[in-house]
Amino acid sequence: MARTTEMRLIELIALKEDISSVIEYLGKKGNFQFQTKLQNADSKGSKSSRTETPIDRNFFDSLQQARIFLNISDRTDDACSCSMPTEENRGEASKLLSAVDELRTRVNTITSEAKRIEEAYKEALAFSNLKASYSELEHLSFLSLRIGKIDANLFDALKETVGERAVIVPLGIDKSRILAASSKKGRFALDTELKKFNFVNMEIPQDFKGIPDDVLKSLKDQKEESAQKVDEINRERDNFAETHKDMLLTLLGAFSIGMQIQETESRLESTELVYRLTGWIPARDSQGMMKDLDQITEGRIAIREYLPSEVSSVINGREQVPVKLHHKKFVASFERMIFSYGSPIYGAIDPTPFVALFFTLLFGIMFGDFGQGLVILIIGILLEKNILKMGGYNKSAAVFIAVGASSMVMGLLTGEFFATEKLLEPFAYWVTGLFGTPHAPIVKLMPSPSNTTAMFVVFGIAVGIGFIINSLGLIINIINKFSMKKIGEAVFGKTGLAGACFFWYVIIMAIRIAAFHHTIAVYDWIIIGITLFFAAFGEPFERIVDRKYPVAPDGTTAMVISGVVELIEVISNYFSNTVSFLRVGAFALAHAVLDYIILTMTKMSGPIGGAVVLIVGNAIVVVLEGMIVAIQVVRLQYYEFFSKFFTETGSEFKPFRFEYGRRNA
Repeated sequence: MARTTEMRLIELIALKEDISSVIEYLGKKGNFQFQTKLQNADSKGSKSSRTETPIDRNFFDSLQQARIFLNISDRTDDACSCSMPTEENRGEASKLLSAVDELRTRVNTITSEAKRIEEAYKEALAFSNLKASYSELEHLSFLSLRIGKIDANLFDALKETVGERAVIVPLGIDKSRILAASSKKGRFALDTELKKFNFVNMEIPQDFKGIPDDVLKSLKDQKEESAQKVDEINRERDNFAETHKDMLLTLLGAFSIGMQIQETESRLESTELVYRLTGWIPARDSQGMMKDLDQITEGRIAIREYLPSEVSSVINGREQVPVKLHHKKFVASFERMIFSYGSPIYGAIDPTPFVALFFTLLFGIMFGDFGQGLVILIIGILLEKNILKMGGYNKSAAVFIAVGASSMVMGLLTGEFFATEKLLEPFAYWVTGLFGTPHAPIVKLMPSPSNTTAMFVVFGIAVGIGFIINSLGLIINIINKFSMKKIGEAVFGKTGLAGACFFWYVIIMAIRIAAFHHTIAVYDWIIIGITLFFAAFGEPFERIVDRKYPVAPDGTTAMVISGVVELIEVISNYFSNTVSFLRVGAFALAHAVLDYIILTMTKMSGPIGGAVVLIVGNAIVVVLEGMIVAIQVVRLQYYEFFSKFFTETGSEFKPFRFEYGRRNA
């Protein structure tokens, strides 16, 4: 069985002139995990405690603001194709930012001036209809006037609210300036209503009679001229952006790398002349990395390599060796399922290949339809080719392809193709004809009064797969415990050898009774009793074997009570772990029932309605049932498989690598 990737601790001593190149290499390589916490703790008070903002971060932030101003789309890659910035790059960035600042100033000035002129024109236009003297109107004994501004969208609502109590007249085109008139007696009610609509009163000269036409024309000409200037400056900005786009994005990539280098460098142990870096690396990459670093620094670097067993922080338990899993693309796509539950212990058996196999198999059994599986397969291919982009799901393209293919195989056996049963009949007749009388489908899940055998066979297969998965989890746990020299835990306890022997013997005995009609003998009870005793009351024996004293740290009474509780838990857990896999057969049957319902409704709905029912029904099954089945498979993996050996977890390997725009501080 494959184990987690072998790791090494590397210590690098680099000169100050080489440290940036070393960090750049490590960030692009993405295979070096810093001992961050230990290093920070050990280097308190050293020259590494710098608080000033790295200069390259300032450049990056300024360039990002320039990019936003120029309406240029940001980079979507990790920028690892770029190199750390040179002094020439910093000079180019300074000139570019200066030009952008000058352009931004002109844009803001011209835009503000155009807005001011437009507001003045609107103000003038608002009073173009007012030809009588305002003072003459104001002194009418029976009339109260208000002139001011409201939200143009509220004009109609205001007019409806005041009704016949006042007259509301728009001044201008957009109804944002109004004249409100009411009787003198009703002016207080008018003011109350205007206040509700956020009316802003405008100060009007007493002898004001409106805006002369020549003034309006002059303001209109100024407005058009200012709008033209805005268009011109915007075109200039667009041309500037198009001309400098490539340079700007290149500089952003370079300064993204640069700021991460500077922030990482600021946290390292250092003297005036040298820097010290320590971190973990996969053992298979060690020699190649040493060779590369030696070439980059022209031999001006000291490198020391340590086995995990030689690292004091690992020996005394202060640090866990980070865990990395190494697989080909298909199995690697299931790794996140492992780490979402927890990381294996370093040096333990890698469960990912088993997860990939069982996930694919169980999903196919529960979701058996050739056509629906084909849809999932095609989605996986589209994700793999990046034709269909679904964020993090693109990394799981191989999972979609695998479960789609598995569902197609099960669909061939059950004869289901988008809930129909006729299309695959020729294949079924051909296959079954090779072994006897031709019939279709090959495996009939839907029970009938005359035939329920196939259904119970599926349930039996599901329980059999469950037995294999549970047993494999126990074997992995036992091997891991022996590897870690935890002999007591490997032999005793519910997931140790004692619990495994109890589980296996009970299953074998049940098969013997069911298949060969054997009766339970005395030796059966003896074997079950001994294995069950050491599985339930294994803790004191574990402590004796592992030389941990006292044997009963909480007292004999507590030890006995704990053993009794554990006895009940061992029996109930192994029973539930086995029975739990009946859901695989249940979901397989449920899927067949859903397909049968869709087919029946299709036949009842006529040609056009039937086509709609067939399409919509299959779409619902693919999306909703596909999600439910996936959740059930994950649940079986987590609770029935992982629970056997994930009694303690390790630390996932998270190497230092450049990510565009990331702050490391």
